[in-house]
Amino acid sequence: MNKADLVNLVAARTELTKTEVSQVVDAAIDTIIDSVVEGKKVSILGFGSFEPRERSARQGLNPKTGEKIKIPAKRVPAFTAGKMFKDRVQG
Repeated sequence: MNKADLVNLVAARTELTKTEVSQVVDAAIDTIIDSVVEGKKVSILGFGSFEPRERSARQGLNPKTGEKIKIPAKRVPAFTAGKMFKDRVQG
């Protein structure tokens, strides 16, 4: 499913137009991204949580040459599914 499919399904379940739903979806995604960039955790009850995580620096190997390389530390986004989400997926 892509964003257009999501917008179509939500518009079909509500009395909102596709344009309105698209604006709401865009605003929700932008708000989540902005909050995680600021270092905040975003929890949506039953769905899951988004948060930034720190990855420490480590050594890796170049697969072509086998040469050791340094992989720098970085901050990455992470998603953890909520209990209701996990339970529904498992059936």
